[in-house]
Amino acid sequence: MVRLPLTPAEVERGQRLGALLRRARGERSMLETALDAHVSPETLRKIESGRVATPAFPTIAAIADVLGLSLDAVWAEINQPEGGVAPTGSGHAAHEQLAS
Repeated sequence: MVRLPLTPAEVERGQRLGALLRRARGERSMLETALDAHVSPETLRKIESGRVATPAFPTIAAIADVLGLSLDAVWAEINQPEGGVAPTGSGHAAHEQLAS
């Protein structure tokens, strides 16, 4: 499978996702969070650093669950444009974007 290069918007969204997860994790260790979410610490590190801008939906769902974040809140936060107003859209589209 050929993976297309990420758009600047996808890279920015990945950086916002990483920042959100780091904030939500707070003082909790990356290792503890990753193990509780059943993902590797390296995967969590890459997502938090923005190196994996489009992680799989089940991965984000597991991490969000461990951190007590709703997927709606995650989606709203990572899709805010610079002005801070989240775009509207269907939930189905949200799941497709996170999974890509």
